[in-house]
Amino acid sequence: MLRLTELKLPLDHPPEALPAAIAERLGVGVEQLISWKVWRRGNDARKKSAILMVYTVDVDVADEAAALEHCAGDPRVGPTPDTGYRHPVRAPDRWAEKHPRPVVIGAGPCGLFAGLILAEMGFRPIILDRGKVVRERTKDTWGLWRKSELNPESNVQFGEGGAGTFSDGKLYSQIKDPRFLGRKVLTEFVQAGAPEEILTEAHPHIGTFRLVTMVESMRAKIEALGGEYRFQQRVTDVVLEPGPDGAQRLAGLQLESGQVIETTQAVFAVGHSARDTFAMLHERGVHIEAKPFSIGFRIEHPQSWIDRARFGPCAGHPDLGAAAYALSHHASNGRAVYSFCMCPGGTVVAATSEVGRVVTNGMSQYSRNERNANSGLVVGISPADFGSDHPLAGIDLQRALESQAFELGGRSYFAPGQRVGDFMAGVASTGFGEVVPSYRPGVTPTDLSTALPDYAITALREALPVFGRQIPRYDDPDALLTGVETRTSSPVRITRGKDFQSLNTRGLFPAGEGAGYAGGILSAAVDGIKVAEAVAQALVL
Repeated sequence: MLRLTELKLPLDHPPEALPAAIAERLGVGVEQLISWKVWRRGNDARKKSAILMVYTVDVDVADEAAALEHCAGDPRVGPTPDTGYRHPVRAPDRWAEKHPRPVVIGAGPCGLFAGLILAEMGFRPIILDRGKVVRERTKDTWGLWRKSELNPESNVQFGEGGAGTFSDGKLYSQIKDPRFLGRKVLTEFVQAGAPEEILTEAHPHIGTFRLVTMVESMRAKIEALGGEYRFQQRVTDVVLEPGPDGAQRLAGLQLESGQVIETTQAVFAVGHSARDTFAMLHERGVHIEAKPFSIGFRIEHPQSWIDRARFGPCAGHPDLGAAAYALSHHASNGRAVYSFCMCPGGTVVAATSEVGRVVTNGMSQYSRNERNANSGLVVGISPADFGSDHPLAGIDLQRALESQAFELGGRSYFAPGQRVGDFMAGVASTGFGEVVPSYRPGVTPTDLSTALPDYAITALREALPVFGRQIPRYDDPDALLTGVETRTSSPVRITRGKDFQSLNTRGLFPAGEGAGYAGGILSAAVDGIKVAEAVAQALVL
């Protein structure tokens, strides 16, 4: 079978145009095509008056050798790679009856796939999560959004499915994936109820409502394979003992209930908001370092503005859907300003996990049919900006900004907001214009100039007109900023070696976004697979 890339056809091409283009590329007649299947589909919207659909297809042709000879030297034609997933090891018979079971801490995308792979290999993992099952967690999350009632252990950040459950459900990443582990992730999602289009779309997404049922389905699969879930079980300490090489080694996990789980292998897939867990690990001597992240606001525009800017006269075409964007600018003060986690046709959501703090994030449903588009508009910062060389100093900065946002919003979990025109002029907003805030429980018009450090405000004010030249009306006076966006990624990295174990604590496997090794659902899930494989290798040595 052959893989053909960069097959470009007009947006409204008839169905028969694709096999004709395949045959033309291979230099054969259409009748010579035994079968073909779309591997990836995207669009090229650089010329808005002539948008193209771009395909990657896998083709079975009658005379493959002749087709390859015809296409010799064409990098767009080659053998179809093997994308199947194979487990590197299997647990010996009755292994779990003779050894402590591996534990996965965190049931977000990383923990979910670490647990799945360990279960598929026969290691019967225990999956712990401090939060609740996904449907109960959803009710608690709505409690904050509708009633300003926060449950610190069950919210957007904590609970089954992780922070990605309340997001756009984007399933694309720029990670290097030579083993096609991302394909394993997408295939499992489809089997769990995701639409099959995620296997072919260039920028697939799922949306929150579908993610809820998928997470439940995957939990059932893990349990059927011998895995065990335990919810509302917060890990408060690690039991360590000296290892044979003098380094400390994991011997168990202490829970808030007082129970100690004996284990020698634990995956810490705790997410970027497990601040108490980071502090506990640091106190126990596990090596942690501060890492860069970004801070800023959410910006909202009517989705129709973005559609027209990206697709021109083709805006609204069913094959294009709601338009997205990606923007970046290097400000004159040296700061990088960029869009982050863009959510077409979505809403801005309350995403705090701590009392007395306000955090924003973005969310979309699969349909992406809400009135507004939103994106993080953020500024990159480094440990040099944290005000201390302590490994957890980035967390202190996050908390300070989130507490200030709580004050600016009126101390009720309302978020502070400002019209872009007022933000640029340096005057407080007293109301909102054409863009209606989507954040719940509500938005308080104010002056955001004190919500972030001066260098971030300066960089954002410089970047907005630049972005307005790239996307018309991006810096429209009625566009809306809502603050603050602080949890773009983990502020720490729990350092690990090539064997995926902590540099100085054997048996402790830092994983996913919270540990500083992923960003987003797909990359976190892929990291979970890799870490699970490393755990399995360590268990059978």
